[in-house]
Amino acid sequence: MPNHTGRVRHFAINADDLGASRRFYEAVFAWRFEPWGPPEFFHIFTSDGDRPGPFGALQARRSLVAGQPTNGFECTVAVADADAAAAAAVAAGGRVLMERTTIAGVGDLVFLLDPSGNAVGAMRYDEAAD
Repeated sequence: MPNHTGRVRHFAINADDLGASRRFYEAVFAWRFEPWGPPEFFHIFTSDGDRPGPFGALQARRSLVAGQPTNGFECTVAVADADAAAAAAVAAGGRVLMERTTIAGVGDLVFLLDPSGNAVGAMRYDEAAD
């Protein structure tokens, strides 16, 4: 498996109306959506079944920062160690928004906040995670 550390590996589009957002992206980019994982979460594929670059998802809007709905695309960057990334974020003036959680078949994920208030995910990818 190639080393993807430091690369954007996942993005998520947060939506208030999943149906309207699906129709929009289907019409504009010919993307298709398949349910996966938690409720109101869909993987994104191009019309020919490929990924649109990094893994993509359409999901119900959430607030990674309390009281501030996430707008725009939410990105996750590959790291070698999610806990080390969290520690480095805190040492560099950021904070941890979501402690490490394991997503079965995907890996360990933390969400961080940079000093300017931008949320970013850090994922240690591991297909054997459970």
